[in-house]
Amino acid sequence: MTINHWFLFFLAVQVIHFLGTWKLYQAAGRKSWEAAVPVYNSIILMKIISRPTWWTLLLFIPIINLIMFPVVWVETLKTFGKKSTADTFLGIFTLGFYIYYVNYTQKLVYNSDRKLTPENRTADTVSSLLFAIIVATLVHTYVVQPFTIPTASLEKSLLIGDFLFVSKVNYGPRTPMTTVAFPMVHDTIPFVKIKSYLSRPQLPYFRLPALEKIKNNDIVVFNWPTDTAFNMYIRPDKSYYKPIDKKTNYVKRCVGIPGDQLQIKDGIVFINGKELILPERAKPQYSYAVALDGKTPIDFESLAKELDITDGAYFPNVQKRDTLIFTALTQASAERIKNTPGVTAIKREIKKGPEDGIFPDYQDGKPSTTNNWSCDNMGPIYIPQAGKTITLTKENLPLYKAIITNYEGHKLVVNGDQIVIDDKPTTSYTFEQNYYWMMGDNRHNSLDARYFGYTPENHIVGKPVFIWMSWDSNGKGINKIRWDRVFTTVSGEGQPQSYFKYFLILLAAYFVGEFLWRKRKENKV
Repeated sequence: MTINHWFLFFLAVQVIHFLGTWKLYQAAGRKSWEAAVPVYNSIILMKIISRPTWWTLLLFIPIINLIMFPVVWVETLKTFGKKSTADTFLGIFTLGFYIYYVNYTQKLVYNSDRKLTPENRTADTVSSLLFAIIVATLVHTYVVQPFTIPTASLEKSLLIGDFLFVSKVNYGPRTPMTTVAFPMVHDTIPFVKIKSYLSRPQLPYFRLPALEKIKNNDIVVFNWPTDTAFNMYIRPDKSYYKPIDKKTNYVKRCVGIPGDQLQIKDGIVFINGKELILPERAKPQYSYAVALDGKTPIDFESLAKELDITDGAYFPNVQKRDTLIFTALTQASAERIKNTPGVTAIKREIKKGPEDGIFPDYQDGKPSTTNNWSCDNMGPIYIPQAGKTITLTKENLPLYKAIITNYEGHKLVVNGDQIVIDDKPTTSYTFEQNYYWMMGDNRHNSLDARYFGYTPENHIVGKPVFIWMSWDSNGKGINKIRWDRVFTTVSGEGQPQSYFKYFLILLAAYFVGEFLWRKRKENKV
């Protein structure tokens, strides 16, 4: 929906509200016109139903308002004597239109001094739950969101089974674009496995002020852009729609920021001509070919366990029977294997072009080898910056086609050597938003920008800041919990340090203090 569409929708809601409540306003001693003035009518309604004025703000926050509307409908009915279970049921399941029936057919008796506290335990429980859901949804949407690491693309920095807190405030909280959705879940309602939202209506993209900008090497959670372009695995020839904020959540390292010139040479990332130096906590991994002498027995299972190499991370080379391929080794692990008796050589695998599925070829659903690129050798690539203008040619158009059409919504046609955007021939293009280049540290086992391309700024979700739990599915008993990762920070200098013991000390101090305070209070009595 455009801004104009939303304005018309907003006016329609105000008309519906006025027609259904103007007599209620009169019965409460107010003027009927007060029911027609946008926003002001909500403030007056809060006074009529004896609820805080700040509730008005909650009525205009997407998702939160879906919870607040039924609350206000029920509170309005109770204020005018309609407080039976049937009245509550009708108020909610007619989407508030039961108030029309009360407004036009019932004798209106305004109860300004009605009891505001719940009348029974059930009502008290429901009221508490609604308040808890509202607070939790506000925190989840605008402050911090829990997140689980599902894949090994950032292995060593973030592990499968890490439970994170993702800060929304660092890069600026993004207001929900999907207006009708189940609170505090993503695209699917748990257990029942059904879609958690309605695709329409959609609000325009808006982001609140940020505490910091995304920097090179930041780990970032974002919505997978390809969810609304071409699905790489299910139907590469079929486009399907998901709202931006309901696309799959991904977590990668941002290696390229707006305005950067990026190139990958033999697996090493270069930014603006200089090698990108990763932080100490990052441990990039690559595939290695390990040559064996064929005589010395080697316990690779024990070696893999010693080096913390995941299951299935090595397999025989079908072309060379005396060679193993390790799919995810750090430089340190490679050196350890190199010094193992029976190993004659170890060499990092470098993928030369052409490689099917590499950006930008896959965006049309037809794998090709336009640039002769691979995941280890590609570029140079310009990372688009908002407001910057580039010269557009038929040769570089594939790099920016998805931006022009999918992300910035323009009509693009190529007639011979002529590029036509929105029915106007052009030789240049000005970007409307910033873009980022996201990659995994597990370089040969990561579906990242080398395949799906740029990540638009409106797809940014937040910054992982804290690991509160880490679960190892291969562990046994108490060792299923990676205790050294519990309560650790994601970023920072040096190796991660667990603050769990300090949390336990503070928790114990709280309970001891609470006990002593109660004892002291009892002694005074």
